[in-house]
Amino acid sequence: MTIGMLLGAALLLVPVIPEVRAAEKESKLVEDTRTYKFAVTDIVGLEELQREFTAFQNTLEKTTGYHFQLFPVTGRTVVVESFRSQRLDFALIGPAEYVAIRSRTNVSPLIGLKRENYRSALITRKQSGIISVGQLVDKKIAFGDFGSTSYHLAPLQLLADDGVLHQKTSTMRTVNLNKYVAWKSLLRKQVDAIGFNLSRFEQFIDEDPKLHREDFTVLATTPDLPSDLFVAGKHVPIPVQEKLREVFEKEGALILEAMLHGKRNAKYLNMSFKTDITDNDYGYIRKMYVTAGLETLAGHS
Repeated sequence: MTIGMLLGAALLLVPVIPEVRAAEKESKLVEDTRTYKFAVTDIVGLEELQREFTAFQNTLEKTTGYHFQLFPVTGRTVVVESFRSQRLDFALIGPAEYVAIRSRTNVSPLIGLKRENYRSALITRKQSGIISVGQLVDKKIAFGDFGSTSYHLAPLQLLADDGVLHQKTSTMRTVNLNKYVAWKSLLRKQVDAIGFNLSRFEQFIDEDPKLHREDFTVLATTPDLPSDLFVAGKHVPIPVQEKLREVFEKEGALILEAMLHGKRNAKYLNMSFKTDITDNDYGYIRKMYVTAGLETLAGHS
């Protein structure tokens, strides 16, 4: 190639650099000015969502420089379809919801909400005489809402780990109830044991002066459960996701304070944000789904 040809080739490349920079600036402008939709899966209705998360929304906007809009959802299917259609950008979801949603659409785990003592337990009344999980083989057990991580799937896994769940001779009966109904059913001796969130059990004991910790037997507890988490749709630009991680890492205390303005978020008191979570952290949840016979929810989209 002659010197003239090399110079010609170089000249052809010169205009490209400003064009690339202009495209990058335009992309950055779109990222900064667009409004990102944010959902919370365990809250139904815009009014309650605004009541619980407006302070969080305002703080997130101030700390990131992005615009956010609260986006009400009515169930897991709506969340999946909204992510697929790119009408939803971010969501706060529980660990079991994450695995189920991830089995149907590709979302990225962004920030974990690490709660203190987030575990599940199998609990009975001391007067029942039951002292081991194995004795539940012919008993009636109440779980919380179907599909709940700490009220249903995790306690079910405890039964499976002890070999009770799939015993051929088992006459064990299980029922899914609202957590408050399940608790009252245990107190009224309508069930022999409950599968329950351990922190909630301790809270109920503390709130009722007639009850004492020694009146109950905790038969088994899980290890710490995977965190609730913020997820991002696969269409959300990587720089935006990275900016959110950076902000949660630097301004976590301020963001948590804003979250706690919502009464329903009291469960997050004393929690910490984790910015290094990965999909692999949720393998225990996938194991629970398989145990529950819900293998289709344990896969990846």
